[in-house]
Amino acid sequence: MAPNADGLDEPYLVCLGATDEIGASCHYLQIDGTGIMLDAGADPEEEGRDAVPDLHFIKDRTDTWVDHVLITHAHQDHLGCLPVVIQEFPHVLVHMTRATRDLAGVLLPSSARLQARKQQEGSTSADPLFAVEELDAYEYLYLGHHLEFPFELTGVRGRTPIEGRLWDAGHVLGAAGVEIEVEYGDEVRRVFYTSDTSMTAQAILPGGSYPEGPIDTLILESTLGGDPEAEQFTRKSEERKFGEALKETLERGGTALVPVFALGRSQEVLAMIDRFKRRGIIDDETPVYSAGMMRAISDVYDKTRFTTPRLNEDFEVYGVNQKRLPRGQNGLQRVLQEPGILVVSSGMMFERTISNKLAQEMVDSEKHSILLVGYAREDSPAARLLESTNGAVVLDEARGAQPLNCQVGRFRFSGHSHRRDLLNLVEQLEPRRILLVHGDANAREWMADNIKFFNPDAEIEVPERGKPVRLFPAD
Repeated sequence: MAPNADGLDEPYLVCLGATDEIGASCHYLQIDGTGIMLDAGADPEEEGRDAVPDLHFIKDRTDTWVDHVLITHAHQDHLGCLPVVIQEFPHVLVHMTRATRDLAGVLLPSSARLQARKQQEGSTSADPLFAVEELDAYEYLYLGHHLEFPFELTGVRGRTPIEGRLWDAGHVLGAAGVEIEVEYGDEVRRVFYTSDTSMTAQAILPGGSYPEGPIDTLILESTLGGDPEAEQFTRKSEERKFGEALKETLERGGTALVPVFALGRSQEVLAMIDRFKRRGIIDDETPVYSAGMMRAISDVYDKTRFTTPRLNEDFEVYGVNQKRLPRGQNGLQRVLQEPGILVVSSGMMFERTISNKLAQEMVDSEKHSILLVGYAREDSPAARLLESTNGAVVLDEARGAQPLNCQVGRFRFSGHSHRRDLLNLVEQLEPRRILLVHGDANAREWMADNIKFFNPDAEIEVPERGKPVRLFPAD
């Protein structure tokens, strides 16, 4: 194998997205003439080209190209730049589960419309990365695969046979880890990329499934590696507290606002509400309202319930009695006059979203509750709500500070494995080499130190953005 432009004469990985924070997830593998991209995410905190991974690493070289893209799931930070990648490398084939393919058909057009609307409103000067009209032309490149069935990944110029296989990741509907088998010399080398993974069951989805160890290389997510609190909570205890908070709100005649991410958390929350009603924790007649794109995503959840891993394949998200949230201000005011539950996006309550607008109408009333069930980025309105200590909160900069009299609750429902579970996964897979990705610096440092403590013979590396590292362990 001839040395490449970076002096490596063996297969390598390079992170094209952010490495010191949770941003655009995108990793490039060059394996003996085959170029493979793992995820094509957009940074949700950036706009326009600033949200795109550094594709110049590939474009500016003569010895790098992309034959295949593997999308592990449909969240923005893993899927959002796929159309840009196809624009740059129009010959690629795109691999994902069939459920992720269905979700991409909902989420990518929604992203295109949102980008165009932001530019038209003047809230961003960035040009949209792609238009809705382009997306139909790309769909023929999307190959939907069954879990645990092999598929070909050898590139046109590839000199080594490569095979891929997807494993249920348990994170959201359609999420998958990626196993790659390479006939390297006289050996078969195995790489496993966890992407975002949950080893424990949620309300709808079971925990993930993983290949048998030992493997050669593990590309491991580190999202909760720096969060010691995450391992102290159980889903069962958090679900119980969440049910009690809903019950208390309704009993005092209030409305509970539950801001959610449209994909994953919204469907899980509706499943929990259904469970609370069946168990008599809340009244079966309590009105539940939902709105926006989450309804289209819930439809995909229901249509795929017999073909994707489920705890109960008979459960339907639309089987949960729910009403469409009224659009007009008068309709919203009527909803807030009676006890009920509002399950709406966005999860971080960004300005101009439904959850933010509703929160502004509810925050000064002692009878209402805002119950946060997901990650709240620093400086987001949801984070400001949680951190308020002076009886006031700014939910919208134009409106300024408002009195904070409503009840605010936080509940730890995560689609990510906590760090102790990730250490157990390392033990299960027995990798010889571990590459730590998708986590901030503290998270990856904690993971590296503790993996090394329990696995002193393993090679551990924390890749930096744009710097190639060996893919396989040293012989």
